Amino acid sequence: MEPGLRFAAIDIGSNAIRLLFSRIIENDNKNPHLVKESLIRMPLRLGYDVFNDGKISNINCKKFLATMEGFRSLIDAYSPISYRACATAAMRNAKNGPDLVKKVKSKAGINIEIIDGSQEATLILSKNINSLLKIDTNYMHIDVGGGSTELSIINNGKVKISNSFPIGSVRLLQNKVNKYSWDNMRSWIEENSSGLVINKAIGSGGNINKMASMLGKKKGKYLSYSSIKRELKKIKSTDLRYRIVELGMRPDRADVIEHASKIYLRCMKWVGARKILVPQSGLADGVIEQLYKKYKFNI
Repeated sequence: MEPGLRFAAIDIGSNAIRLLFSRIIENDNKNPHLVKESLIRMPLRLGYDVFNDGKISNINCKKFLATMEGFRSLIDAYSPISYRACATAAMRNAKNGPDLVKKVKSKAGINIEIIDGSQEATLILSKNINSLLKIDTNYMHIDVGGGSTELSIINNGKVKISNSFPIGSVRLLQNKVNKYSWDNMRSWIEENSSGLVINKAIGSGGNINKMASMLGKKKGKYLSYSSIKRELKKIKSTDLRYRIVELGMRPDRADVIEHASKIYLRCMKWVGARKILVPQSGLADGVIEQLYKKYKFNI
């Protein structure tokens, strides 16, 4: 019999949809060890429709349903103890989001939860990230998605306050972020970091993970503000073909990475952080941890 407890998580984002299969190996007197067995990523950009038209198009609704039916078959084959499907900014903002959730339940048998920004921030800040932090250090956690950015101020090892802002890489790509949104984000950062020394940030999201990879940094290492700025300058000097062929980016990463980087850099500048930790852990990882805790401790 294979060791470990199996769980699955679906992350329905604005730029892509991910299905993560993970196995948790329990050790006597030690923290459980999480093994990511497989990650399936579907490049379906729901945010492109929503941030332009306020709803998911008919063609993308069909693609989404087909994706969920495929995921259902894979989940059945993997046979996890439990799974959870969470949808973020695009589905939160889509007028036809609730109807699409009902169709997925009917056709694929998958319950999709449309979570708010606060829930999203809590799940992302899982134990995987918290274990890398120092109690006597203040941080700002920055999670940049396609449709929104979740920020959390961490003081004495605990989240002091969190907020979600309608600023994301796909929104910026489509020129759907106005000055008011930027000003609101900056004011929130300055107000809630007042009196705290925050010279370190934590970054999550596919774009900062890719940036870390390009800079040769391993999981759980820091990137400096200046190195991100230099790399961004190089990226902006290239076209999409070069980014895909020469830099190894996926097509749906190549056209948004400069916009996501802009968000990380602005947030770091406004809070005073000179470097950012990249644990390469996201929403799906947090969901897996939450499922394990619920199974093991009923919490």
